[in-house]
Amino acid sequence: MSPEHFDVLIVGAGLSGIGAACHLQAECPGKRYVILEGRDGIGGTWDLFRYPGIRSDSDMYTLGYSFKPWTQPKAIADGHSILDYIRETAREHDVDRHIRFGHRVTQLSWSSTNARWTVEAQRGSGGETVRFTCSFVFMCSGYYSYESGYTPQFAGAEQFKGRIVHPQQWTRDIDYAGKRVIVIGSGATAVTLVPEMARTAAHVTMLQRSPTYIVSRPAQDGVANWLRRRLPAKLAYGMVRWKNVLLGMLFYQLARRRPEAMKKMIHKGLEKELGADYDIATHFSPRYNPWDQRLCLVPDSDLFAALRKGSASVVTDHIDTFTDQGIRLKSGKELPADLIVTATGLNLVPLGGAQVSVDGTPVDLSKTVGYKGMMYSGIPNLASAIGYTNASWTLKCDLTCEYVCRLLNYMDRHGFRQCTPRRPDPSMAEQPWIDFSSGYVQRSLDKFPRQGAKAPWRLHQNYVLDLLALRAGSVNDGVLQFVKISHGDHGAHGGRSKE
Repeated sequence: MSPEHFDVLIVGAGLSGIGAACHLQAECPGKRYVILEGRDGIGGTWDLFRYPGIRSDSDMYTLGYSFKPWTQPKAIADGHSILDYIRETAREHDVDRHIRFGHRVTQLSWSSTNARWTVEAQRGSGGETVRFTCSFVFMCSGYYSYESGYTPQFAGAEQFKGRIVHPQQWTRDIDYAGKRVIVIGSGATAVTLVPEMARTAAHVTMLQRSPTYIVSRPAQDGVANWLRRRLPAKLAYGMVRWKNVLLGMLFYQLARRRPEAMKKMIHKGLEKELGADYDIATHFSPRYNPWDQRLCLVPDSDLFAALRKGSASVVTDHIDTFTDQGIRLKSGKELPADLIVTATGLNLVPLGGAQVSVDGTPVDLSKTVGYKGMMYSGIPNLASAIGYTNASWTLKCDLTCEYVCRLLNYMDRHGFRQCTPRRPDPSMAEQPWIDFSSGYVQRSLDKFPRQGAKAPWRLHQNYVLDLLALRAGSVNDGVLQFVKISHGDHGAHGGRSKE
C-alpha cells in the first residue's frame, strides 16, 4: 500500500504549526496538507509546560497571529490563555481536522527523482512506524526537545530527601504550599516560578550562579485597551502591534549601541523597585551587556514585590553539593529546602530531532548554512518556522509562513517541482546560527546550521528588514535553484524574476 501523499506536511501543532496551516489555507487554498503532532494535544510549548505561573514574556500583540487580534485585557498573558487562543484559532479556521496526533516525526528522506519527501513517524505508544509522502515539508516543531529539559549533574543530588523536579516535567501532584523551595536558575522560567510559588510556599529562594538583567512592565497595555474600546478590533490590534514592534526594536538597538546607558536605565528601575539599600550589584548586575542574553520580563513587578515582602529571596553563589536537607554552597552557607526546582534550561535540537537525508545521503545540519532564517543550503523543499531571539517568536514565524506560501505559489505558476538554496560563494565567512551567550544556546550551537556574513544567508533579527525582504523581495533571487520536472525530464532553470 502506497503512503498517503500531501502537497505540504507540517510538523508540529503548536503556535507555529497552527499559524502555518491558517496561512496555507488562506494563501494556497488548493494545497492538500496534514499536520503531524507528536503529542496528544494542540498547543506545543503552551500545552507542554504546566509549572506554576507559566506565562509569556512577550506581549500578545506581537506574540499573537497577525490575522487574529488579541482581545483580552492582559498583554502579558498566562499560559492557559495563550493555549485557549491557539485552540480557538484552530477551531475557527477548521485546522484541527487536519491534525494527526501521536505522530512523532523521526526521518525525512528526499528523492530528487520523484521530487518528494518520504516522512517516517512513530505512531502511538507502541511506536509503530508510519510513512507519508509530500512535496514540501514545513517544520514547525520549535527548537528544543520535548522529551526532557537540561539538568546539570549536581553533586550529592541522591542524598536530598525532598523532591527534585525540572519545570518541563512538572506534574499536578507537586505540593509546595507551606514548604521551603529552592529554584535553581535566573532565566525566564525561574523569574516566573519564584513569585507564583511565593504566594503559598513558606519561602522561595532563587539560587543563581550569576545575575540576569530583569525589567518590569505592566501586564496590561493601557494604550491597547484604550484603542480597543474605540476602534474595530483588527485596526486597534494592528496599531498596537506596530507600536510594540517599534518600541522593542528601539529598546534593542539602544542596548546594543549604548550598553552603558541601558545598564544605568535598568539599574535605576531596580533601585526604584527594591530600594537603594538592596545589593543590586551582586544579584542583578550581570557581567555581560544587555541583550548579549535575552532580558527577563516580570509583569507588574511581581518578582520584586515578593522580594520586598520577604516571601522570596535571591542568593548568588555556586553549589558545592546537595545535602539531605537542602544545598550547601561554595561559600559554606547552607540553604534548607523541602523542594528543589531545577530551572536550568532546555535541550536544544534542530528540526525536532528528525534525521534528514537527501537522495540517500544523510545530512549533517551543522554543515549547512541557513537561507533567510528558514531554509538550508542543499536541502530542497523544506522550511522551518523559527522565531526571533530579540522579539516575539510569532513575528518572524508569520513572515516565514507568508514567504513559504509565496514560494509555493511561485513554483506552481512556473511549473517548478523543486527549490533548493545553493550557496554560490564557498569562501563566504560563516557565523554561529545565533549570537547569544546563554548557556542553553552555547551547549547546542554545534548541532545547528551556520549563518553567512551577508544576505540572504544572514539572520537580521530585525522585523522591518525581514518584512521588506520576505514580503517584497524576489522569490527567484539567483540563490534558490529551481527544477522543473515534466514527463520524466529533469532540468534546472534559473534566471531572475520580478516576483
